[in-house]
Amino acid sequence: MLARLALAFISFVSTFSLSMSSETDYLRFDQNDLPRLTEAGASHLASLALHCIGREYPNKIGHVMESDADQAPPRELHPAFYGCYDWHSSVHGHWMLIRLLKEFPELPEADKIRAAISQNLQPHKIQGEVDYMTPRTRKSFQRTYGWTWLLKLAEELKTWEDPQAREWATALQPLVDHIEALYIEFLPKQTYPIRTGVHPNTAFGLSFAWDYAHTLNRTELKAAIEEAALRYYSNDKNCPAHYEPSGSDFLSACLEEANLMQRILSPEKFADWYSEFLPQLPQILEEPATVTDRMDGQLVHLDGLNLSRAWCLAAIAQKLPPDSPHKKHLRQVAATHIQVTLPNIASGGYEGEHWLASFAVYALSVAGR
Repeated sequence: MLARLALAFISFVSTFSLSMSSETDYLRFDQNDLPRLTEAGASHLASLALHCIGREYPNKIGHVMESDADQAPPRELHPAFYGCYDWHSSVHGHWMLIRLLKEFPELPEADKIRAAISQNLQPHKIQGEVDYMTPRTRKSFQRTYGWTWLLKLAEELKTWEDPQAREWATALQPLVDHIEALYIEFLPKQTYPIRTGVHPNTAFGLSFAWDYAHTLNRTELKAAIEEAALRYYSNDKNCPAHYEPSGSDFLSACLEEANLMQRILSPEKFADWYSEFLPQLPQILEEPATVTDRMDGQLVHLDGLNLSRAWCLAAIAQKLPPDSPHKKHLRQVAATHIQVTLPNIASGGYEGEHWLASFAVYALSVAGR
């Protein structure tokens, strides 16, 4: 079965050359035929994030102003995360660079990565981010998409035995503490989940936050997430996946929900829940979404949808029992989505390049488990 998964990737390895030579392979396959980025692939994806985390413009800020005094350029509003077009993309660009540096410590860009992150993850800059988010009018800033990526960044740092990473984690901690507190305060108030396919999606917002809480034994946060997830989703059946996708989705409402529940439930309970939630994967979720214009910041979201579908499908397949009739098929569909999308990560348009590499790295990390 794993060999079949690998075959789905091999057909595009030679085409995933992007700006480098056509002979360069960006993926390799381990002894279990699972896909892994090569150093060349990691180097190219890292270059995309390095290009944007210090790039202030163009910039889309979600800024609530209370007076003329609140007018300021992005670098002053967000001293640490001002680049990559928007706050959350800057955060997950930092996450991706750290993830790649952990896996490839001899990456050619290693010194540049360390310098760029050290410049941004400074205690006074992180305090500036906390100060920005503290006023009552900004308590919903980046809720919960940016929140969950920030916790994913913290998890990546805190699970790395590297002296510089420990410094960065210490600097980041006040913002981590602030976002933990925001989650714990907010979740009991959120009566209904948000089931959209873009940033506010509740299931996605809880998934990475649960990973952080589980990995670092943050018991209060983990309990709050599990209570909310069960309250929102435990009785869901027959998810209307045939309504997906909307025209600018980068998340699948149905698959993100299932991906959260595979974290929360035991394997046996999840298998029962999933059999009623998605008894059969609809054709619309099997076919990678079509992107007609990668210079359009909304239409290019659909490349991200393909990658996020892939990580959900791969994770769901991992949680299902070995005899599940869905397991093999979900892995194959996940592989197809990555196969179709990876060659488009570097499209020449900043609209996609400022964020899609992070999605690709995470999708490959799940598919390669």
